[in-house]
Amino acid sequence: MNETTSTALIQNDIVLFGLIAATLGAVFWTSSRETGAWKRFYGIVPPLLLCYFIPGIFNSIGLIDGSASKLYNPVASRVLLPASLVLLTLTIDLKGVIGLGWKVLAMYFGASLTVMAGAFVAFWVMGLVHPETVAGDTWGGMAALAGSWIGGGANMVAMKEVFGVGETTFGQFVVVDVAVGYVWMAVLIFLANRAPAIDARSGADTSAIETLKARLASYQKQHERVASLPDLMMIVGIAFGAVGLCHAIAGPASAWFAQHVSWARQVSLHEPFVWVVVLSTFIGLGLSFTRARTLDGAGASKIGTLFLYVLIACIGMQMDIGSLADKPWVLALGLIWILVHIALLALLARLLRVPFFYFAMGSQSNIGGPASAPVVASVFHPALAPVGALLGALGYATGTVLAYIVGIVLRAMAGQG
Repeated sequence: MNETTSTALIQNDIVLFGLIAATLGAVFWTSSRETGAWKRFYGIVPPLLLCYFIPGIFNSIGLIDGSASKLYNPVASRVLLPASLVLLTLTIDLKGVIGLGWKVLAMYFGASLTVMAGAFVAFWVMGLVHPETVAGDTWGGMAALAGSWIGGGANMVAMKEVFGVGETTFGQFVVVDVAVGYVWMAVLIFLANRAPAIDARSGADTSAIETLKARLASYQKQHERVASLPDLMMIVGIAFGAVGLCHAIAGPASAWFAQHVSWARQVSLHEPFVWVVVLSTFIGLGLSFTRARTLDGAGASKIGTLFLYVLIACIGMQMDIGSLADKPWVLALGLIWILVHIALLALLARLLRVPFFYFAMGSQSNIGGPASAPVVASVFHPALAPVGALLGALGYATGTVLAYIVGIVLRAMAGQG
């Protein structure tokens, strides 16, 4: 139970968890209707989007206070996320994932570069339109946001310290990070359900993804069975046992690297969460070569997906929709930034003729990181979630260096360097 000093109506995490569970249940019950208005409604709005936005509405109207709750951290992000990665990865077809090819990585690094370009363009445009917005240490706040949008929270804080960003400026860009980043995630979730139509119009080669989906469906059908109690206990035991092992290793490993390896902070190996994400993915990958993979027939991937949906709701309840209007010019700066990123990345996707999945993964792995990239990936297929996790974790390694470059260039553009 988490008692807070917030003014939210619901301040008890147990009650909040019940509300989130009931909300998810209501969404899935209504989306399962095969006739009538609900069927037409969900033909336009994906259920996943409601699982994300409804908790955000609860937070925005003051019913709950997502930032004061411990449901997201540590429950959802530190327990359910790695548990879902283990269960979704143990069902993975590694040969099929490798078959996705080099273009996945090309889109990831292309996304990083377009985030950098977006920062420079947004700073220049806002300097012409509203110079006051880019005055002072705004460049430093943008460098911190670049750390988040290429890497993650650790990279963002690192840039704050490196460039000495003031608390007020830093706070403004935290709002931009949450507001713009979460809205973009919602757009990707919405568009993911329209990926086949988007790919058909762009002429993208979707053969690798379709082959992987077919192989996974065939394997699951061969091993599908009615889950017994021992099956379910083994699934839960493997998932949470692996989570416990990951955390047991992550603490000492991150502390050792921080103390003995000079470059550990540059690639975020001093962060326990990085170790948890990577270790849980590789534990699941190792289990995919054993008989544990047959547990997918008893519902391992479905339970992993269930954990992801709870994570989605907990991410959504961090969003304050009202904050979008509080700082219009700083928000406009963030919107210009992400629109440049989207436009340039879409151009790269068109040149490489890649499926929309590659575009979505390249963008969300940068903008959202390892906590949300698996969520977006799972909309395309649950077994693709580990691809998002690995790409998102890669950002921890590159985020600090690339964001530092952004900060140096923006400081020069501001005439302060």
